[in-house]
Amino acid sequence: MSKSFFQFKQFGIHQDHCAMKVGTDGVLLGALSRADNATQMLEIGVGTGVVSLMMAQRYPNLDITGVEIDQETWSQASQNAENSPWADRICFINEDFKLFSKTSIRKFDLVVSNPPYFKGSLLSIDPKRNLALHQSSLNFEALLDGTIEILADDGEVFVILPPVEMAQFKHLAMQKGLFQKKEFLIRDKASKPLLRKMGNFSRQEGGFESQDLIIKDENGKFSDTYAALLKDFLLIF
Repeated sequence: MSKSFFQFKQFGIHQDHCAMKVGTDGVLLGALSRADNATQMLEIGVGTGVVSLMMAQRYPNLDITGVEIDQETWSQASQNAENSPWADRICFINEDFKLFSKTSIRKFDLVVSNPPYFKGSLLSIDPKRNLALHQSSLNFEALLDGTIEILADDGEVFVILPPVEMAQFKHLAMQKGLFQKKEFLIRDKASKPLLRKMGNFSRQEGGFESQDLIIKDENGKFSDTYAALLKDFLLIF
């Protein structure tokens, strides 16, 4: 999916100044996160803005705030939002989430994030990619502490991570009083190892659901489930 401009059915994404381009993780986060009863959403780490734009398309009553630490990325994501049909409902802020969570007086009933998860691996020569990918910019503990600060009592959290990192995140979340309600087990093909897990967390304990999501069949064709999930967004469907 990586190129300087990515056209969706109802909006476009310019991304030549964003370290992380439109990819499967973000698209799935935007398609699978639920905001049925939410009116105030926060995205932690906006990137290109694709997740927030997808959520704005899906939920007409949702007001969306996003926090992005990198100035160039924030500027381009803000332009993407301004060029969309939902500019009046989206506001991106150029700030460190750790500071935002300490100073914001607002509470959000939905928080979504495709957080940085590399830890202890070699840093890139590109500092923007390090911000987007490495926990040195925002580790799980800081992410969860900040989320708890700004999450409404009945709020929900959606994150997408590789399986090992999701296990670490889930363990830490439980220690801090956030419990997993649902998970999506994402594979490229049914015969392939688990690629990603997407988790739904809240303060309410009890009840858990797990669902498989296969992106392609064994011949490399997109699965009917994946196509149905993204038919309102991707031009290929």
